[in-house]
Amino acid sequence: MPKILCLETATVNCSVALFDGENLIAVAESNDGSFSHSEKLHVYIKDVLDRAGISPSGLDCVAVSRGPGSYTGLRIGVSAAKGLAYALDVPVVAVDTLEIMARVAADSCNSDIYVPMIDARRMEVYTAAYSAGMEMINHTAAVIVDGDSFSYLPQDRTVCFCGDGVEKCRTFIDIPHAVFMPDVYPSARAMGGVAFRRYEAKHFEDTAYFEPYYLKDFVSTSQINKKTK
Repeated sequence: MPKILCLETATVNCSVALFDGENLIAVAESNDGSFSHSEKLHVYIKDVLDRAGISPSGLDCVAVSRGPGSYTGLRIGVSAAKGLAYALDVPVVAVDTLEIMARVAADSCNSDIYVPMIDARRMEVYTAAYSAGMEMINHTAAVIVDGDSFSYLPQDRTVCFCGDGVEKCRTFIDIPHAVFMPDVYPSARAMGGVAFRRYEAKHFEDTAYFEPYYLKDFVSTSQINKKTK
């Protein structure tokens, strides 16, 4: 089975996992709010490889969370994935960050539909919707939250809203069987199955040209402050 190293840095959770096919071998992650991914990521990579007794040359593939999410976090993860792929001459596969979140939520919430949400500042969230079988039923978008944002969702199904964008949306959601999980973050431990299937299907990224899926242009804090003055 292929040894796949999975990297997740799109949000405050810095996460690394090693898989043998779809089987989790080791994971290292931290969600302490410090957003020090550049300091932690390579430490975590070494940690999971050491615990598994595998050298970097034993890897067959690197999988990375592609976004949407934090501009800086995504760049750190993708840059690391590309660097490893070049050095080891292995392919890169990308996994949608929102799908990873939906899979994390599904581990502890039995629902018909999963709606992951990442806070995108102000009244905006990055979101999508997935069936219980993890088929995408509403495409990834940056949504300005209002009373119509989730009108596409059925009233007679259980819907799990998950992620740090949940709190700003809660008052706009009028679904009888809604479940709210604001503390769900994407984790590399949920990437293995998707990464393995993409590897088997040879759905590889072009390592030279692969870029994160930012969804929106980067806006610095100084730019935001200028706009509000």
